[in-house]
Amino acid sequence: MGKNYLIVAALTAAVTVFAVGCGSGQTVSSETSVSSEASVSTEIPETSEEAAEFSDENFLKIKEQGYFTAGGAIRTNEGEFVQGEAYSSMAGQTIHGDHASVFYQIPADRKEHAMVFLHGITQSGKCWSTTADGREGFAEMFARDGYPVYLVDQPGRGQAGQRTIDADVPSYAADQMFFEQFRIGQWPDFYEGVQFPKDEEALDEFFRQMTPDIGGYDMEAITAAMEETFQESGDGIFFTHSAGGVFGWLTAMRSEQVKGIVAIEPGMFVFSEGEVPEPIPNAYESLSGINTEPVVVSQEEFEKLTEIPIIIYFGDYIPDEPVEYPGQDYWRSARDYALLFAETVNRHGGDVTVIELPKIGITGNTHFIMSDLNNEVVADHILAWLEEKGLN
Repeated sequence: MGKNYLIVAALTAAVTVFAVGCGSGQTVSSETSVSSEASVSTEIPETSEEAAEFSDENFLKIKEQGYFTAGGAIRTNEGEFVQGEAYSSMAGQTIHGDHASVFYQIPADRKEHAMVFLHGITQSGKCWSTTADGREGFAEMFARDGYPVYLVDQPGRGQAGQRTIDADVPSYAADQMFFEQFRIGQWPDFYEGVQFPKDEEALDEFFRQMTPDIGGYDMEAITAAMEETFQESGDGIFFTHSAGGVFGWLTAMRSEQVKGIVAIEPGMFVFSEGEVPEPIPNAYESLSGINTEPVVVSQEEFEKLTEIPIIIYFGDYIPDEPVEYPGQDYWRSARDYALLFAETVNRHGGDVTVIELPKIGITGNTHFIMSDLNNEVVADHILAWLEEKGLN
């Protein structure tokens, strides 16, 4: 994979740009004069506040960034391709699809372990990089701390929409349902004390970051893509969210390069044969007909989860007892499965911690803990855990 570097230096009234081409080994330099009327300011900040804004600590220094694809398949149409007939016949032609699209950034002063981020339902890698009101997301926060970050759009989602199967993508109007399912509130009311920006612009931006699945939810294609992503990133910590949570468990069972998992409200768990708990019914499952029961794996596969540290986070507004309200009751069952999962892995010698944020004094969090108004507080908690586990 070729490397791109961009270095920009501003000196008084001149700007010099150096660009190193992809794998070319050549350096191109150009110097452009800037008039005194241009928008480049060389004035020294007058106040300490202004000086702090321009301090070196506020710059995110990236040594390398780019995109790559991971996993995927090639489908070839029946028949033989005939030169000159590419527009009149699809016979023998191929399509490349079912891969993940990965955007990565490697800081100038990088840490040993990478961080790989996988989104949940209706989302793309964007949910890790920014927030509905434009603040920094987890990806930038941890990149500032020196971690290489890899943001994944899973097969059939976002920038990885190309599939090798036919698919219909209906227009699915469900903003209000997701507002409730993601525990922002009960439409149109926000939960009291919720850590979600309440202005109309932020909510509009939140709804617009959603993107549909194309061609269904292919668990094997996603797992294979994540395994290949870790081959590219090297040893790292796997961050998962919601429906992406199950791929943390499945990928860690296949890749020794997964050295830890940070799971943000995972929606599904794995248990070994003979240790699957009784189903935990919930109002969402009974209403939607969607199965939320655990995935059953072999004992040998399950044992691999005992070899790495795992931390699981759940936010606020999750009841302790069954309720009729689907947007809350589903996460009650997910939380209870998480506690059973942790007990089972730890009984086999593993290291799983379940954090219920309200119980440690961090309140008001929605399903999108990584982009809530207090995401910096949660990020600090994760950094402390990484240090404790030797992953910093």
